Amino acid sequence: MSTDLRIRIVPAIADIPAKAWNACANPAVAASACTGAESKSERETYNPFISHEFLLALEASGSAVARAGWQPQHLIAEDGDAVVGVVPCYLKSHSRGEYVFDAGWADAYERAGGSYYPKLQVCVPFTPATGRRLLVAPGPSAEAVRGALASGLIELARLREASSAHVTFAPESEWRLLGERGFLQRTDQQFHWENADYATFDDFLNRLAARKRKAIKRERRDAVDSDIEVVCLTGSDLTESIWDSFFAFYMETGSRKWGRPYLTRAFYSLIGQSMADRILLVMAKRAGRFIAGAINFIGSDALYGRHWGASEHHPFLHFELCYYQAIDFAIRNKLARVEAGAQGEHKIARGYMPVTTHSAHYIADPALRRAIADYLKRERAYVAAAGDELAAMGPFRKDLIMEET
Repeated sequence: MSTDLRIRIVPAIADIPAKAWNACANPAVAASACTGAESKSERETYNPFISHEFLLALEASGSAVARAGWQPQHLIAEDGDAVVGVVPCYLKSHSRGEYVFDAGWADAYERAGGSYYPKLQVCVPFTPATGRRLLVAPGPSAEAVRGALASGLIELARLREASSAHVTFAPESEWRLLGERGFLQRTDQQFHWENADYATFDDFLNRLAARKRKAIKRERRDAVDSDIEVVCLTGSDLTESIWDSFFAFYMETGSRKWGRPYLTRAFYSLIGQSMADRILLVMAKRAGRFIAGAINFIGSDALYGRHWGASEHHPFLHFELCYYQAIDFAIRNKLARVEAGAQGEHKIARGYMPVTTHSAHYIADPALRRAIADYLKRERAYVAAAGDELAAMGPFRKDLIMEET
């Protein structure tokens, strides 16, 4: 790394060339775009959520912008004229849409006379999916650039008079790096389905205990009663009419769960234009019209389920669209796993097992930092113990587990 490395703040991702951002976020894909060939490393590394296309759609649609409490403050590391690292970062006036909950921290600090907001949030807005956050282009100086970006976050918090900087849903390697630089370490859990080289959905079912296997078969049958047809759409199938239907489902469910849905209708049009081949929309149709849908994003080794909605209630339709169709797709396309979003112990019975997620938190105030550090120490122990207990509840046949161990 030369002595010309500098870190600067960019107030909109549109101000960063897509090619430069993607060369740091998904470098194998960016490289193959120049050659027209898909490399092995591309298939192993692509994450749709940290792509320029996805983050631009969030900002250009008005979903993640200052008036919604998400003011972009992206960090850019430049070595001379070359962009060698980027960080998706936002200055926030609230803690909504993050899925790593710190409202208790904010309340305690406010009651003690402090101001918790604004804070810095390094994440993909509204997206609880693990992925790199300190996005660095490959090269001999990559680790040095990653360290410089971590230090840059602390400096940015000081410049913006932010109480804290939070890096959420980071890979464990970044979590450890940030911990070495003074960030507090937090863990939580999600539930992921892992592909054990299944050839068919029935291969997966055959690894389950008989009672669980029968329950899933019954749920899949019951889900499509009442003449319901399930349709999988991607690429050119994703028309504006389809997005109109899906957005209506999203608004209905989002309004019930969160009070105010985060994403605008324009967001779906934008990702439909720029990412259609990376999207799987699973829709249910009855009597000639769509009644429910679930959206997934396709990575190189994972299918990421995001949200769903419905205009009619039918037993088990949610499980079919969100979980079983995702497993089917992953098996057919030889994807290593399905990540079905945040929370949900009910997913265990459907083959989705507990997985630890990681976040790192820089707290400027020493007193608040000490209090949170003590809390996180106990929380990490609880998360680990809960994970072991939940894993023991898995639906898989005990004889197969014993053979594998």
